Amino acid sequence: MNFRPIIIITLLFFCTTGFALNTNALKVEPPSWWVGMKNPEVQLMIYGDNIAATSPEFFWPGVSIKNIGKTGNPNYLFIDLEISETAKAGILKIDFVVADTVFVSYDYPLLARESLSAERQGFDESDIIYLVFPDRFVNGDRANDSMPGMLEKSDPSNPDSRYGGDLQGVMDKVDYMEDLGVTTLWLNPVLENNQAKYSYHGYAISDFYRVDPRMGTNEGFRQLNAMLHERGMKAVMDMVFNHCGSGHWWMSDLPSEDWINQWPEYTRSNFRGGTIFDPYASTYDQDRFQKGWFDRNMPDLNQRNPYLMNYLTQNSIWWIEYAGLDGIRMDTYPYPFKEQMAQWAGRVMSEYPNFSIVGEAWMGQPALVAPWESEPGTQTGYHSNLPYVFDFPLYDAFGQAFNEDEGWGSGIIRFYDVLTQDFLYGDEAKIVVFADNHDGDRLFSKVKESLPSQKMAMTFLLTTRGVPQIYYGTEILMSGSGSHGKMRKGFPGGFPNDESNKFVASGRNEAETEMYEHLTALTHWRNQSQLIHHGKLKHFIPENNMYVYFRYDEKEVVMVILNNDKKSQNLDLDKYAEVLQGREFGINILDKTTYRLSEMQIPAKTSFVLVIK
Repeated sequence: MNFRPIIIITLLFFCTTGFALNTNALKVEPPSWWVGMKNPEVQLMIYGDNIAATSPEFFWPGVSIKNIGKTGNPNYLFIDLEISETAKAGILKIDFVVADTVFVSYDYPLLARESLSAERQGFDESDIIYLVFPDRFVNGDRANDSMPGMLEKSDPSNPDSRYGGDLQGVMDKVDYMEDLGVTTLWLNPVLENNQAKYSYHGYAISDFYRVDPRMGTNEGFRQLNAMLHERGMKAVMDMVFNHCGSGHWWMSDLPSEDWINQWPEYTRSNFRGGTIFDPYASTYDQDRFQKGWFDRNMPDLNQRNPYLMNYLTQNSIWWIEYAGLDGIRMDTYPYPFKEQMAQWAGRVMSEYPNFSIVGEAWMGQPALVAPWESEPGTQTGYHSNLPYVFDFPLYDAFGQAFNEDEGWGSGIIRFYDVLTQDFLYGDEAKIVVFADNHDGDRLFSKVKESLPSQKMAMTFLLTTRGVPQIYYGTEILMSGSGSHGKMRKGFPGGFPNDESNKFVASGRNEAETEMYEHLTALTHWRNQSQLIHHGKLKHFIPENNMYVYFRYDEKEVVMVILNNDKKSQNLDLDKYAEVLQGREFGINILDKTTYRLSEMQIPAKTSFVLVIK
């Protein structure tokens, strides 16, 4: 038996070759992996001084090295491991060898998967997604507001700085979310953003495998998701593949020059997502869109680099396994190269066939959003493998419909006009509907702080097709417009020195209570309504700024009425006879009152959800 000498010192010089290795600086990502995955391969990225000059070796039954890759940067080494079905969990001891001498060893964890991990169920039309901006929700742990090594400190007086919200604060309010009737939690990014300023938003990631210590810990993130699962709720993680933060650890020593999209001078994206499927688009415009940087502090990643794309894909799978995720929201979906994103989504969905991914394709026309869907109604030759997209065309309509009188294309008919284009989608149910989010004015500001309008908006959101998403604070009439800091205000009651606590009924004023009760009546009813989850939709052209539509199946009919007009109106039952078929009564789920349809008057700026009898 041959025994290699193991030399353990801080810096070694191999005199004949000039080789030097700093054994204290070895970094390995992903930091662990699992046996029993459908895809038996994992690629380890090893970072350390002159690590490319070594040869990795190990012995572990069922695990072998399939390939060793190098990029030209001597400080990076990529090891492709193949893990067979017979491999057991344990610690894989990898030796890094030069000239038959082990210069450094690394203990790599191979973990056992949770049972039924591959069968996890993502969100679907039966769910209600609640979007929480964690820094602005609840400060549950004041000790982590400012942390050693983190460049930006907490400053709640600055709307563009950190408030101190964290994962502990979210955990403290899981019961609140359950009472609200939401079933799925989507958190804006929680990974490390170690930037000098404006880092609270989470979209300038500086470590793809570490929760920001001002948010909490990796283990804390896993505990939060376990709390959700105990209540039958689901967890969605916000991910970013288009860019990283300028403070990312690899920016000081890129694995290769093409790891990011380089320009002779700073070049910003033109933000024109329509160029990707534009049959007349110039290469110049497409390159500016996909290779231009989102911002100076967000270097644009080059997904065409196979090592990088594999790194990002494995990062998604690692978080799904480690944190127990049920879904992913992918930021800026059209900005990365579409072929590589299709490969990513395909690999994730192959590993987890019932998983959910929703992509942010921020474009205001269904014809521009639909091609990003997994199976669009109009074929482009591109298959994204993306199960869900966001309904940005309807999002735009929410910002206009309730502020306008009826006109050709204005007022409540805006919703109707958008839905008439659903033929462009392969499956119109596989779309996430929202009235506001962290990147735009809050709904209450968009409807000019009209409580009746906000109530109608939530009625539509929770009764139309698709998966509804609610932005935190909508339930208590939070406002905010004009700047990101104002759109992402702290939830009242979540922070020290708040004047009121809107998490409890006693802290809400009359209007906030009315909004909260309206919303929870809808959410709790919706959670029990198979018809709303899976029923068909039939709508009628709005007249006098009143929109009437039906959700129905073979057994049940629900009639939804949105009167956006400034005066009350009667129902023309003859118009709806094809659906009502002689039925005369409806029970309003919002106030439990039974109405004779022929005698109904629909007050101005009011909505009804009637279970037809």
